[in-house]
Parts: sequence; C-alpha cells; structure tokens
Amino acid sequence: MRAVVLVGFMGAGKTSVGRTLARRLGWVFDDLDDLVEHREGRTVEEIFRQSGEAGFRAAERRALQELIAQLSRAPRVIGLGGGAFVQPENAAILARTGLTVVFLDAPVEELWRRCQLDRQHRPLRQSEEQFWRLYEERKPAYLKATIRIDTAGKDVEAVTAEVACSLDFGHPAEGQWFPS
Repeated sequence: MRAVVLVGFMGAGKTSVGRTLARRLGWVFDDLDDLVEHREGRTVEEIFRQSGEAGFRAAERRALQELIAQLSRAPRVIGLGGGAFVQPENAAILARTGLTVVFLDAPVEELWRRCQLDRQHRPLRQSEEQFWRLYEERKPAYLKATIRIDTAGKDVEAVTAEVACSLDFGHPAEGQWFPS
C-alpha cells in the first residue's frame, strides 16, 4: 500500500486524523486544499470568491492529478477536501489508482458542532440548513469509499487507531503502527 485517501464532510477529521496517521506510519501527509492553495497562490476562500466553485474544482482536480503522479516517491496519507471525492472526475482518478479510500463519517449534528468550534472559514458552510442539505447530497458518494469509519464521539487518536486497524496495519504498540 503506497497511499491512503481520507474523505468525508466538513468537520469529519480528515486533516487531523490524516496528520496523526501519517506521523504514526512515518508517511507523508498531503492535504489537498493546502496543495491547491500553494499551486494557485490564493486561499480556498479567495479562489471561491474570484473564480467560483467551478474554478476551485478545476484547480482541485489538477492538484489531485499532480499528487497521484508523485505516489511513487513516498507512501502518503492524503486528505481530500469535503467536496473533492464527490466530483465524478476525482472519484474516477482515484478508482483508476486502486488506492484505499476511507470515509470518515459522523452524524451531521456532530459535524455541524465541530465546524462551529472551528475558526476556519469554509466557503460552503453558510447556514445549518444548507449544511445538512449538502451533507445529504454528498453522503451517497462518500459511501462509495472502500472503508467507512464512524468518528462520532471519538477523539483523533481513537479514530486514527481505528483507521490503522481497518487498513490491517495492526494495533497500536508503543505508540507506533507498522504496515504488515
């Protein structure tokens, strides 16, 4: 296994779990939104404001293709933005690679609560009603992931351990997991 891809809605823990899992495995962590910002020289919020969602999705797809091309360099954990996996082109790119895709999920009420505590501005988080609607629209796509992990009521360490175990990387031992 050369890479694991984490997907899910806003507040699911993709970045937190991704960083922790990568650190534990000794792998590289890549956050797709960070790569988009670096490539574009603008924040996600600026891209949405200046280029619209379509412009952001095009930049996101280019960054994902570039990232996939780099997989031979080092094993990595990849955290996708909440809308990346639901884009058919991105899902197709990932399907062709055969990478394991892990859907981090939680009840929408908990995801909303987590996002309310997070100071990060999210262009598509406008109202609670809109948040719920977007989650329901995206969930069928997320359910196409290889593995689903319920993150409800769990801290980052617990979710990370569950992801590692689901990937057959064994159980935590002395703070480390190693691919079997």
